[in-house]
Amino acid sequence: MNIPNLITIIRILLVPLTVWLIISEAYGAAFLTFMAAGISDGIDGFIARRFNLRTDLGAHLDPVADKALLVSIYVTLGFMRVLPAWLVILVVTRDVMIIGAFMLSLLMARPVKIAPLMISKINTAAQIILVVLVLGLLELHRDLEPLVSIGMVGVAILTVASGSLYLAKWFRHMAAGSAV
Repeated sequence: MNIPNLITIIRILLVPLTVWLIISEAYGAAFLTFMAAGISDGIDGFIARRFNLRTDLGAHLDPVADKALLVSIYVTLGFMRVLPAWLVILVVTRDVMIIGAFMLSLLMARPVKIAPLMISKINTAAQIILVVLVLGLLELHRDLEPLVSIGMVGVAILTVASGSLYLAKWFRHMAAGSAV
């Protein structure tokens, strides 16, 4: 087990803690835990690249850790009625669709190459910014409704765009029967 993979596993273990903190309405602690997870994501990537410690396990674990954290937080904030159900459903559906398409291609012996699209990176950044904003506002007992609404619309647009591009890429891959 190398250091970047260990950091990624710790990030995965922060998921239930962060969810519990949100449910307990300990928003400041949830904010800090979420930030620690985000910082650890940058640190493990830096260490892996800088010291040539990249592994296949790490390449697969890192996106799992990211998705587990974001999806869990969105579902929790939706359950608590902090985020609207339509946004949570959109975010979760996109990720389930991507994972499902990947699994289906494996089952059909047509594995698709995993490579994040630029729109997906922007989408993830927007999702993170919205969570930071919401958790921060909950902790500070502030209501910046217009800003949160703009953030939700931005996340929704990026989620649909990203999901659509992945789906189109997957359909092309499956129709061609070769690696994309």
